[in-house]
Amino acid sequence: MSRERDQGKPSTRAVHGGERDGRPRVTDSLTTPVVQSATYWFRDTQEVIAYQEGRHPSFEYGRYGNPTTRALEDKLCALEGGEDCVVSASGMNSITTLLFALLENAGHLVTTSECYRRTRQFIATLLPRMGIRTTIVEPGDYAALERALADGCSLFFSESPTNPYLRVVDVGRVSELCRRAGALCVIDSTFATPINQQALALGADLVLHSATKYLAGHNDVMGGALVGKRALIRRVRDLHGVLGGVIDPHASYLILRGMKTLALRVAHVNQSASRIARHLEQHEKIERVHYPGLASHADHAVALRQMSGFGGVVSFEVRGTLESASKFIDALRIPYIAPSLGGVESLVEQPTIVSYWDKTPAERAELGIRDNLVRYSCGVEDADDLIRDIDQALSLI
Repeated sequence: MSRERDQGKPSTRAVHGGERDGRPRVTDSLTTPVVQSATYWFRDTQEVIAYQEGRHPSFEYGRYGNPTTRALEDKLCALEGGEDCVVSASGMNSITTLLFALLENAGHLVTTSECYRRTRQFIATLLPRMGIRTTIVEPGDYAALERALADGCSLFFSESPTNPYLRVVDVGRVSELCRRAGALCVIDSTFATPINQQALALGADLVLHSATKYLAGHNDVMGGALVGKRALIRRVRDLHGVLGGVIDPHASYLILRGMKTLALRVAHVNQSASRIARHLEQHEKIERVHYPGLASHADHAVALRQMSGFGGVVSFEVRGTLESASKFIDALRIPYIAPSLGGVESLVEQPTIVSYWDKTPAERAELGIRDNLVRYSCGVEDADDLIRDIDQALSLI
C-alpha cells in the first residue's frame, strides 16, 4: 500500500491508486472487476485457518469486505496518504459508525456549529442516549475550542470547508490542540476533496468523505469513506461489520471509475466557482458571498495556507427575501434544483426550503440559516455559460 501512495501526484494516484497492484486479475482486464459475491469459499480447513491468522489474503463474507471495495479503499489511502480506509454505504453511515465506534459511553464530543443537518440531528438526538455530551464551538474560535477540549473531550469533529457557509478550520492548529488534550481530530473533507486539501498531512487523525459527492462525481451513486490511522480504522471496521452499512460492489466500482477524473473535475470547478464568486461579489443584487477563495471570507488566510484550491461550491445571499431567492433559483436555466453537490451537473438549492423548511424562522435564525441564502454547486459546464445564466436570473428579481 505504501508503494501505491508514492505513485506520483494526486491526478496520477487518482487514476492508478489501489488498482494496478493487489486487486484481483480477471482475464487481464484493465478495469477493476465488480466482484458480485456475498460469500467466499476456501479450498480446505487449513486455508480457513491461514485466513483467520492473516496468512491467506482473501475474504470471508460480504459484510466484512469485498475485492472491488478493497480496491476503492486502497485508492483512497493512496490519495489521502492514510494507513487504512473503510468504505460504507453512505457518508452518513460513515459518520455515525465512526462516532459509535470511537466515542465511549458518557464521553464528550466537540464539534462546530456549522455542519450537515443530518449529522447535527444524529449528534443531538442519538448520542445523548449513550450519555455522550456535546460542546458546540464556532469555526475559528480556537480559544473556545481549547476550553472545550480541556473538559475531558475524546473526539473533535468538524467539516472543513463547512456546509453551507464554507468556513475553513485551521486543521494544523486544531490537530495540535487535540493532541495536547488527548483527543482525536476528525475532519470531514467532502467539500475539499483530497485534491484541494490533505487533512491527514495537516495533522488530523482521520478524514471523512461523502463519496456520493466529488469522489464519485456523477450524481449516480452513494457511498461514504473514512481514511486514517490503521488502529482507528480497525475499530470502525469492526463495528461496521456489526452494523452492516455495506456498500454494494457495483457502487464501489462506480466510485472507482468516477475518481479517475477527480483531479480534472476538481480543477475545473475550482476555476468556475472562483469566477462566479468574484462576479457575484460585485453584483448589486447580491448581499454577501461566502467562498474561501475571496479575501472577504472570514477564513481566507487559513484557506490560502492549507488548501490548493477552494472548491466548487459558492454560497451567497440574494438581496431581498426568501421569495427573492426562490424567484432567482426558478429563473436559472442550467443548474438543476436539487440537494447534494460535486457532480458533473451544476446543482442549486435554497437551504431554508430544501433542508430547514420544517423549522420556524426563529429556529432557522438560531442555526444561522438565512432565508435568502443560496448554495450553488458548480458542475463541469462552461463557466461563461453559468455566469450568463446567473446574470439573466438575477435580472428578473
